[in-house]
Amino acid sequence: MIEHNPKKWNIKMLKNESNQRMSIKRFTCGGFSLVTVIFILIASLYMSGCQSVNPFSEPSAKDTTASGKVPPAKAKSPGYRIGPEDLLQISVWKEEELDREVLVRPDGGISFPLAGNVQAAGKTNQELTTEMTRRIQRYIPDAVVTVTVKKVSGYDVFVIGKVQNPGQFTLGQYVDVLQALTLAGGLTPFASEDKIQIIRRENGKEKKFPFEYSNIKKGRKLKQNIILHSGDVVVVP
Repeated sequence: MIEHNPKKWNIKMLKNESNQRMSIKRFTCGGFSLVTVIFILIASLYMSGCQSVNPFSEPSAKDTTASGKVPPAKAKSPGYRIGPEDLLQISVWKEEELDREVLVRPDGGISFPLAGNVQAAGKTNQELTTEMTRRIQRYIPDAVVTVTVKKVSGYDVFVIGKVQNPGQFTLGQYVDVLQALTLAGGLTPFASEDKIQIIRRENGKEKKFPFEYSNIKKGRKLKQNIILHSGDVVVVP
C-alpha cells in the first residue's frame, strides 16, 4: 500500500501556489495586467490616429462650396461703362435739390448743378462718381455723391467693311474684336485682314486701335483683341 504523507503533500501544494504567483508577477506591469497594458496602448494609438491629418481627406468646409466641390477661381470681367442715352440717377446726400435723373447725351456728356458739363460715356459708375464728387466738393466740402445707372439704353458695336454681314449689333454682354467679327459672319475673301482698325470716340476725340487678324489666328499679339466699348466701330478694309 502507498502511504500518504500529509506534510509532503502540504509542502508540494505550497510550492505550486508559489510558482503560480511568480507566473502572475511576470505578466503584470506596474500593478496592471498585461491585457490591460495592451488595451491602453491600442486605445492611445487609435486616439492619436483620429487626431492626425489624413492626406487623402476631402477639402475642409472653408475650401468647398455647398455642392462639396472646390470653387473655381473667379474670372474678372470689366465693369459696365456708361453709354449715350443711358439714364442716370445722381444724388448728393442731404441735398434734396441735387437729387435728379440725368440722361446721357448722344455726345456722351451730362450736365449737373455745381459740376457743370461732365463726360459720362466711357466711364464706369465708380469713375463718374469720383469725378462728380471732386467737382461738387469745390462748393460743398463734405458732399457725398451717389451715381446709379437707372436704365441702360444698350451696348452697341458696329462692324463695317468687307465682312459677310456688316451692321450694328446690340448685345447684352461685352465682346472682343474677334467675337464682333464672328457676329458679322467673318471676313470676305477680299478683306485686308491685317489692316483692321477699331475706332473709338472718347471726350470728343477719336482713338484708333490696330488689329492684325493673321497674327491673332496664330496666337500672336493677342493684346490687340481688346474688349469693345459701346459705340466702337470695327472697320475691315
